[in-house]
Amino acid sequence: MKGFFQSAKFKIIVALTAVVVGILIFSLTKGGYAADSSSLLSVIFEPFQKASTAISEKVSSSLDMLVNAEKYYNENIQLKENLNELYNDIIDYDRLQRENAELRELLALKEENGEFVFSSPCTVIARTANDPYGSFTIDKGSDDGIAPYDPVITSEGLVGVCYDVSRTTSRVRTLYSPKTAVGVTVLRTKASGILEGDYELVENGCSRMSYIEKTADIRVGDIIMTTGSETFPAGQLVGTVEEVGIEDSGLSKYAVVRPAIDVDSLTSVFVITDFNGQGGGE
Repeated sequence: MKGFFQSAKFKIIVALTAVVVGILIFSLTKGGYAADSSSLLSVIFEPFQKASTAISEKVSSSLDMLVNAEKYYNENIQLKENLNELYNDIIDYDRLQRENAELRELLALKEENGEFVFSSPCTVIARTANDPYGSFTIDKGSDDGIAPYDPVITSEGLVGVCYDVSRTTSRVRTLYSPKTAVGVTVLRTKASGILEGDYELVENGCSRMSYIEKTADIRVGDIIMTTGSETFPAGQLVGTVEEVGIEDSGLSKYAVVRPAIDVDSLTSVFVITDFNGQGGGE
């Protein structure tokens, strides 16, 4: 310890202390230089002031949280409730927009097909798992006037046919299914045939039109419509021709048809519950 008091380090500390004390004495005795000495002291003690300020702010913040904890909790609850109300308003707005669009579409369909009786708009609520033909379930059933074999459409064309109808839901078989057979015709030339689903073609989103006369005029790009039957009304858009060929037997033609409706993107449809000539069977 005795060595420290005799060391150069101790002497430097004493010298600096003397300088600081001297400045303090000088500033007290010479008012004209008080400002300069104050500035110097401010520089010396600035780090201590900053630390003190930070500690003070931290303590104040902690005390504020403790004192006003219940107030902040209630405000947080209120903000969450307001946010939930906003979300619900957005959901209601989207639902109303969708319903308005569906009603406008239904009105347009009724104007184009005055003899048809339609269900109210139906929402797609489920899709059949592992079904390559895209069958799905809608939220309307026999309580809404729907029966088996009622055709399903949108404003863009024919979708398929109802089957397995319960009181509140119906399953829909699409044009991709081999179980759906639709009498169809070429709009341009009236050449006719039968449209059926095909397992190989469904992978490319197409169906097969068969039993076309070998001499029939049918080309790629032709529009295909329903001819009319007990199940499907006439004049409904089915799709367009993508390929034409001769059957293996050589006796008739076939055509690959891409349906107008992409069933995977459907969210709502309409069911025709009655039309002229409806018989109720496939």
